[in-house]
Amino acid sequence: MLQVSNWVRIVVAVIVLAGILVALPNALPQPVLDKYPRWLPKNTVTLGLDLQGGSHLLLEVGLDAVNKDKIESLQGDIRRVLRKAKPSIGYQFGASSGDGIAVKITDPTRRDEAKGLIQALNPSVSNSLLGVGTRAYDFTDDGNGTFTLKMTDRYKLQTQQEIVAQSIEVVRKRIDELGTREPSIERQGDDRIVVEVPGLSDPQHLIDILGKTAKMTFQLVDMTADGSGRYNTPNAVAPIGDEVLPVKDKNGLIVRYVVVERRVAISGDRLVDAQAGFDQNHGEPIVSFRFDSVGAKEFGDITKAYPPQTQRFAVVLDKVVITDPVINEPILGGSGQISGSFTPDSANDLATLLRAGALPAPLKVIERRTVGAGLGADSVTAGKYSALAGLILVALFMIARYGLFGLFADIALTLNVILLMAALTLFGATLTLPGIAGIVLTMGMAVDANVLIYERMREEQKNGRSMLASIDQGFRRAMATIIDANSTHLIAALILFQLGSGPVRGFAVTLGVGIVTSFFTAVMVTRLIVVYWLQIRRPKRLAI
Repeated sequence: MLQVSNWVRIVVAVIVLAGILVALPNALPQPVLDKYPRWLPKNTVTLGLDLQGGSHLLLEVGLDAVNKDKIESLQGDIRRVLRKAKPSIGYQFGASSGDGIAVKITDPTRRDEAKGLIQALNPSVSNSLLGVGTRAYDFTDDGNGTFTLKMTDRYKLQTQQEIVAQSIEVVRKRIDELGTREPSIERQGDDRIVVEVPGLSDPQHLIDILGKTAKMTFQLVDMTADGSGRYNTPNAVAPIGDEVLPVKDKNGLIVRYVVVERRVAISGDRLVDAQAGFDQNHGEPIVSFRFDSVGAKEFGDITKAYPPQTQRFAVVLDKVVITDPVINEPILGGSGQISGSFTPDSANDLATLLRAGALPAPLKVIERRTVGAGLGADSVTAGKYSALAGLILVALFMIARYGLFGLFADIALTLNVILLMAALTLFGATLTLPGIAGIVLTMGMAVDANVLIYERMREEQKNGRSMLASIDQGFRRAMATIIDANSTHLIAALILFQLGSGPVRGFAVTLGVGIVTSFFTAVMVTRLIVVYWLQIRRPKRLAI
């Protein structure tokens, strides 16, 4: 154990030197970092919400609205296939529940035909977890021409998992568009999302961005309604296949209403880019957009289908008409601009929403919390003092107990903290108060290996072994115990990380990384220090 090859010494030296270089920016003020050479690492550990302040939101995904949309979509499909039949099949819809729908066929002679058409609309659930061939809806026939379709529990579960996963991804994209660094976005339970954005002191702006579904559609205005498709009252009865939607001004007040076709001419999913800007002619804020190839073709076909100045085209966001301009000429390039009652901020927010994509379900804010920067600064100071106090107390104990060998252990302990900070910096981990607690705990655990080694040396010396043999056996025979102890601690950290969330995960990360670095420093670094001490001082007896 006391014979260390040159390549091992080089590897240990490189790891320690690299760790110091990576961890050093965390101890330097920002003006010094700004003058840092480009070839040196400059990244620092990101402070969590409780250390630098910020906003915390607990969001609930509106799964009931998703189920309702699916039932409404199924109802529209049933209506379409029954009307397209030659001749069309008479039907009546019953009162639909939140997860089911009933339809009665009024012509007894065509019930079997209608049953086949409706059953063809019942898709298979393609998720292997739910089984092959599973249908999305339970289909029942009462024998009198009334068919009922109800969402299966398995289909609901699949829908829930997909919607929550999509919502998390859209939330992440929207926050990234705000330019916020290192947000924490995690799933909690079956239908909730925890969002923590360090450094953001305005949670209302975050709620405004995340709370909008941002489902954009392009729909044709029904020009036959009131001559232009415009109303000044919401009480107007929309023709079959149409809907009356409001138009709002910059202050969010409804100024008029527009009758649009329910059929979506172009879906907002076809948008590939959106940017806020200003109109060159009037200087007003606008949002420029661009479609993909399919959307560009659809857009061009629609604008070519009508003579100039005869048709209006409504841009609808979350059932509110942003603008309904007249089609003046065919637009074939697949791009255009939205001009309406925008302020520069609202235009930028809309562009952000469109780039990030639409939420698959509405989000409801269950809890909101703001941590001030002053409180975060106090937490950072308290964390520094606690970590420093722990380091000093452990160092003093080791020196008092083991003398010079205790000093060797303290050097390894200091390098352990440096390597731990370097690893957290490289991983891009977010440091929280529980994370600082994990660092303090790691410092106490880091010297455990040294204690085992030194106590074993004492026992070997009492048994009459020579100095060199005692040191060698101390390192050799303590190794199994050290590996067992660190393995159990590492398993506990992995379980905490896997099953925990938020602060628990932060604690688990620092604890797990600290276990690895402490094993390296206690075994490899301490052994090298002892070997160099023996080679340089050549002592006659073991003073431990």
